[in-house]
Amino acid sequence: MSIAVIDYGMGNLRSVERALVHVGAPQVHVTDDPAVIDAAERVVFPGQGAVRDCMSALHRHELIDVLDRVMRDRPFLGICMGMQALMTRSEENEGVEALGHFPGTVRHFRRLTGDDPRLKIPHMGWNRLRQVRRHPLFAGIADETRFYFVHSYYVDPDDESIVQGRSEYGASFAAAIGAANVFATQFHPEKSQQPGLQLLKNFLSWDGEPCS
Repeated sequence: MSIAVIDYGMGNLRSVERALVHVGAPQVHVTDDPAVIDAAERVVFPGQGAVRDCMSALHRHELIDVLDRVMRDRPFLGICMGMQALMTRSEENEGVEALGHFPGTVRHFRRLTGDDPRLKIPHMGWNRLRQVRRHPLFAGIADETRFYFVHSYYVDPDDESIVQGRSEYGASFAAAIGAANVFATQFHPEKSQQPGLQLLKNFLSWDGEPCS
């Protein structure tokens, strides 16, 4: 089994690589080489920062086309920015076009938190994940388990059926989304101790099909 971790210069990719190796991945390539990504059996798309910077980096590394290809036909996991970039657009900087794999908008947390001084932005720390649907990547993970988040924006999908898990910060927001062979989390599995490692372990054995 070969896994490509997409390297476009944003995020601590080595922590993702180490976590995958820890749960048993035999071959992990941290790479921006489209040929290596195309050849991988599974693809992980992590990242941190802003959608505008992410999209600029993806274009600069010439990764848009290969991302589109691999999201069609193999297990694919987006993490943090790798989830937000799957949406159609982001509100930041008066509007930024994203990859458009899932219809929806990336919105600033002030829409949920208002002016409540108790709710700091970025949302940072451990938060419970309510599993909205059964999914193979949740196997062995109890509902309402805590995962680690760091983000100032959240995704607002047009289609509620892609929401796999929700968390609360000011109000409910989508913390995990997915359809067919694509799954993505707003939280960081690689920073979420045993529950996060379990999710990554599940990804290694996932055949790319959602629960029936």
